Amino acid sequence: MVANNDLRMKKLSLLAVSLFFCQQWFAQQLNTDHKGLIDKEMKSFTQKMTAYNVNPNTLNYDLLYQRMEVSLDPAVYNISGSVTSHFKPSQSMNSIYFDLANTLTVSQVQYHGTNLTFQQLATKEVKINFPASLPANVTDSLTITYSGPPATDNNAFATGSQNGTPIVSTLSEPYGAQDWFPTKQSLNDKIDRFDFKITAPSQYNVAANGKLMSETQLPNGKKLTFWRTMYPMASYLVALAITNFTKLNDTMGSPPFPFVNYVYPTTANNASTMSNINWTKQIMDVFETYFGTYPFRNEKYGHMEFQYGGTCMEHQTMPSMSSWDRGVIAHELAHQWFGDKVTCGTWNDIWLNEGFATFGEHLANEKLLMTNTQFMTYLSGQKNYITGAPGGSVYVADSNLGSIGAIFSGRLSYSKGGYVLRMLKWILGDAAFYQALKDYHSRANLAYSYAQTADLNASLLQSTGKDFTEFFNDWIYGEGYPTYTIRWKQNGNQVTFRASQVQSSPTVSFFEMPLPIKVNGTGGQVAYFALNNTTNNQYFTQTVSFPVASVEFNYEYQILEKNSTVAQDATLGTADLITETFALYPNPARNELNIKGISQKTDYTIYFTDGKLVRKDTYEPGKAINIAELVPGTYMFRIKDKDVKFIKY
Repeated sequence: MVANNDLRMKKLSLLAVSLFFCQQWFAQQLNTDHKGLIDKEMKSFTQKMTAYNVNPNTLNYDLLYQRMEVSLDPAVYNISGSVTSHFKPSQSMNSIYFDLANTLTVSQVQYHGTNLTFQQLATKEVKINFPASLPANVTDSLTITYSGPPATDNNAFATGSQNGTPIVSTLSEPYGAQDWFPTKQSLNDKIDRFDFKITAPSQYNVAANGKLMSETQLPNGKKLTFWRTMYPMASYLVALAITNFTKLNDTMGSPPFPFVNYVYPTTANNASTMSNINWTKQIMDVFETYFGTYPFRNEKYGHMEFQYGGTCMEHQTMPSMSSWDRGVIAHELAHQWFGDKVTCGTWNDIWLNEGFATFGEHLANEKLLMTNTQFMTYLSGQKNYITGAPGGSVYVADSNLGSIGAIFSGRLSYSKGGYVLRMLKWILGDAAFYQALKDYHSRANLAYSYAQTADLNASLLQSTGKDFTEFFNDWIYGEGYPTYTIRWKQNGNQVTFRASQVQSSPTVSFFEMPLPIKVNGTGGQVAYFALNNTTNNQYFTQTVSFPVASVEFNYEYQILEKNSTVAQDATLGTADLITETFALYPNPARNELNIKGISQKTDYTIYFTDGKLVRKDTYEPGKAINIAELVPGTYMFRIKDKDVKFIKY
């Protein structure tokens, strides 16, 4: 585990490097700095990776409420007090488990005034035994009293100093919550309500999730601070920080809600930093326009400063910050919708948190932080970074859950995840895309709960009527990117295009995408087309009413590709032209395939997606191709120079 002088970078200063510097410097520095931040962030993952996503011992109850009543002193690395948990068994149970580090000593478990027997296990769990079996579906509660130094495995609880004043703060993602309080870490059960009752020396202020309920001066030089959140929250998002904060209470939004910042006194006196903090109001307005209403309006939004150097973390309602760059502020705010309201349901799906937050940076850059030229430079840098290696999937396969780099991959989970969303926006158009995002985090089964990649796919289908299964297979589960060769020829008012592609990874046989084409006329005229590229070497014909001087491809970096070329080709023939009238249908198919657009007997082949030949035969025009004997799965159909993927069910 990293030592306190090598603290992990969390949540990405990610692509937020010096947005107002010159474009050339920005393009060169962007991905270097991004990689360094992610590399440090990933160090936090090493110790608990073998735990993967679920503790099976905690699956038999729903954790409804936790009340943390603890004493903390920023000058002392220790925690002591109790956590009361209300829970509802999903089945009859004789014992209950909580995740809890072994460095913390449980001294008592109280249940309705009775002390229960318990064991602290080597598996970093506390097992509590009930005197009689608890019935299913009946809410119950118990209180665990504990104390000791929090575990250092994940650096989730840290003391230090800022400007000579002691500070304690927490950062639990991904597996660190159990290092400082008993809870459930599995990504399947949010804590419906959480109370903090924190006793600390009276000269300090306590920041935490939720709404400040009270501060009470105690007679022993201590102060009791009470924060409460009424919104469901994943355990890794539970957070606090304690030091001599300057408390800044303001409002934001329309209608207004609290905007609360707990910052170091030196920060409060820094005009430039305070300008960035106040800029949060502007990006909140933008995000509420495009993402929907801020999800925690009944409590607050704000920031608490902490000492995890270079790090930021999207703690619910109050991200923890050690950097005040506007790109970082945007990233953490976007997480409130995507990561906090809707949380990735497994660490395989981390892109649903980080890719969406990275897209939030896209939106902030586009709408507030950059000129169009600067934004194009930013996108070009992102595209080059993502395509800097030929493989790697956005979705983290089970076989890679032991790989630190696969989980917190800056190139894949963050940047490619964000760019995938930009491509969905290109396919759907702005209005349909942003409505689909609003629908996604508002669905009854997902709002304030967990989601997996398949849930996003299902939500998009419900919102748009479009099935993005093929898109997800290529861009989320598949690896790599395409390289296109675009050839064009004008004949009168008709321009013919031929689009060919090769793939950087064999995991994807063909990337189906609408291709962004800009046609420039000799007199300054412009025409735009989206060519629906579904097969290789596909021809398209478009009407253009002016002489064409040049053709641009991917002119606003709408899609991911690398080293693509565009050229005029006077020899572009029409004898073997297969136009957009070609179709292979139905797809998916059960027993038969039909072909449209082939008028002569032609040899065809069917392959598995791994390239293994399944069938070679001759197509007779007008006759269906029988596929009843094929086992269900995904296949490639090849005829002439066309490759079409189809699904047999």
